[in-house]
Amino acid sequence: MQTVMPRYWPLVLAATATLLVTMGIRQSLGLYVQPIALDTGLGIASISFALAIAQLVWGAVQPVFGAWADQRGSGRVLVIGGLLLFAGMALAPTFASGWGLVFTLGVLSAAGAGAGSFSVLIGATASAIPAEKRSMAAGVINAGGSAGQFVFAPITQAVISGFGWMAAMWTMAIAALATLPLAWPLRRKPARTPPSTLSTTTTPTTQHIGLREQLRIAARDRSYWCLHIGFFTCGFHIAFLVTHLPTEIALCGLSERVSAISLALIGLCNIVGSLAVGWLGQRYRMKSLLALMYASRALLVGLYLVSPPTPTTFYLFAAGLGATWLATVPPTAGIIGKLFGPRYLATLFGFALLSHQIGGFFGAWLGGLAIERLGDYTWMWYADIVLALLAAAFNLPIRETSPRSPKPLGQPA
Repeated sequence: MQTVMPRYWPLVLAATATLLVTMGIRQSLGLYVQPIALDTGLGIASISFALAIAQLVWGAVQPVFGAWADQRGSGRVLVIGGLLLFAGMALAPTFASGWGLVFTLGVLSAAGAGAGSFSVLIGATASAIPAEKRSMAAGVINAGGSAGQFVFAPITQAVISGFGWMAAMWTMAIAALATLPLAWPLRRKPARTPPSTLSTTTTPTTQHIGLREQLRIAARDRSYWCLHIGFFTCGFHIAFLVTHLPTEIALCGLSERVSAISLALIGLCNIVGSLAVGWLGQRYRMKSLLALMYASRALLVGLYLVSPPTPTTFYLFAAGLGATWLATVPPTAGIIGKLFGPRYLATLFGFALLSHQIGGFFGAWLGGLAIERLGDYTWMWYADIVLALLAAAFNLPIRETSPRSPKPLGQPA
């Protein structure tokens, strides 16, 4: 154990710190909706559309940057991502119009955050980590994103309250530059995966194939598409909440402080959730963990709808959601690694994240339309419940053996 840990844990920690910054900035954007609307006169639907584009772009760049990292190494991808994130946040106050926000927050910053996100970071570390340890390592990296939300949400709200939303944008732009030195440990070009680190479920015929052939194999795999369907729902749910939860809290007559605490609680509780799911993924079928998490979201939303709109309700709601918020990432990445091995994990997981963010686009955009045309989010909550139940159902037929079972994946689970 002592001879293995020095080899891959520095990579895991660098990836964790990078995700802390990129996700912390990205997941706090919902706090800007009300201040920008009040300062510029832009409608919430217009601002929500820019953030919806950001959801879509963040997902669209994942397979592109993932493929680039798989072929050329992760270091330059992460550096470019940090610079794009810096530029998008720094320029947003200068272009504070509908289309200006689409360009700065929706394209530049989203692309930068996408380059420093799950697919590239988990892919950059997977080939150096033994197969039986990948779920836990992915949980640690994922916890970095949750820690970022816990750290950045209250800081962002404090700067907005004290100095205005423009100053908060510039502060986050400076913070984005912290990702540049973190790219150094992850700069290495991916080598051909050694046999000792290959997934036990990777067959000899898929160990040395090209990217195009791997994509063809994945496109014919029903389990891979079931993961996409579940991740679409996850994206819808997360984007709707991270964009519109502050507005929902404001509609209930509560302060911005409740919004900041709620977002921070989501991040804090997901640190525990991500680590727990990463650990459980080494012992139980990850598809079962995914189904359970999606079903729990439907239950939590239902309980929220019948509860009084008090700060305590929102804090409990945020804590419950936080337990599964981004905890779907380690088992989803883990199943993809089981199905196809680690060689092209960044690309294959990147496409799954694209599905996640297509759902995110609809969650952020439709939420804005709902509040402007209907006056509240009631129908969005109902849609959230239905989609969560569907996601749980679609994860059950995924083919995956138990971690305790030595049977190859091709045999019935």
